[in-house]
Amino acid sequence: MKDQAIKRRRFLKYSVAAALGPGMLGKRVFAQDKQQRALPKKALQLGMLPRTLSDPDKFKLAKECGFQGIEAAPMKDLGAAQQLGKLAKEAGVPIHSIVYGGWGAPFSDPNAEVIKKGLQGMEAALRSAKAMGADTVLLVPAIVTETVGYGDAYRRSQEHIRKLLPLAGELRVVIAVENVWNKFLLSPLEFARYVDEFDSPWLKAYFDVGNVIIFGFAQDWIRTLGKRIVKIHLKDFKRRGYQWPNLLDGDVNWRQVRRALDEIGYHGFMTTELSGGDEAYLTDLSKRIDQIIAM
Repeated sequence: MKDQAIKRRRFLKYSVAAALGPGMLGKRVFAQDKQQRALPKKALQLGMLPRTLSDPDKFKLAKECGFQGIEAAPMKDLGAAQQLGKLAKEAGVPIHSIVYGGWGAPFSDPNAEVIKKGLQGMEAALRSAKAMGADTVLLVPAIVTETVGYGDAYRRSQEHIRKLLPLAGELRVVIAVENVWNKFLLSPLEFARYVDEFDSPWLKAYFDVGNVIIFGFAQDWIRTLGKRIVKIHLKDFKRRGYQWPNLLDGDVNWRQVRRALDEIGYHGFMTTELSGGDEAYLTDLSKRIDQIIAM
């Protein structure tokens, strides 16, 4: 009789849950899931912090404003790079990535001297990232111009980037190609294909939310790129007038972006790429990212 009573109570419990559907029980389960799931981390670029501060004070301010990581630039002096990484880590805001760029010596250029410069620059950037404790280097993979065609940019950039993959693997630092306004990788399907063709764990995508708004929707790109995304840049954009406003003040559908990030299981760093400012500005910016994360 006791067993039957227990079974009956269980039956009634799940009957009620089924009747509620997405109601009270669903909300409770979602709330528990939201508490348990890993959330994205907030970061900002080193150049956004007040230049008048010493490096230790910059990192201290970043932490006080609510950030959890720093994105820096390559340094030629690896000893100095190691020291900078140590200071950031001690302050609780480790350097998670560095921006090499690639505009000055693109891997799509037909000139061998330009390619040599680009390879040397990226090799130095990878070693700098390792010294700082960063796990990623951002690279603009190619630039399509009046004289450099799309097909050539695609082929040349892959050819030269492949030369860097053994070093990236040795250092355990990912090369992350970003979608920028370089007239290249203009759709999420092509971006995904470009990354997949390397077939390497050391070549991933660095996705910039704001950069696609003039010709697409960030949430669509995120869902298409999926696990290929290793880092996120946060920017907002207003189509009318081509303006770069503060986060939440533009045309990015942040609620849909947040949902897409959850769907692909992204909980890495989201780094703001905006103009810098004082403590009040940076604190407000940190709170804006909190609002995005909470969506």
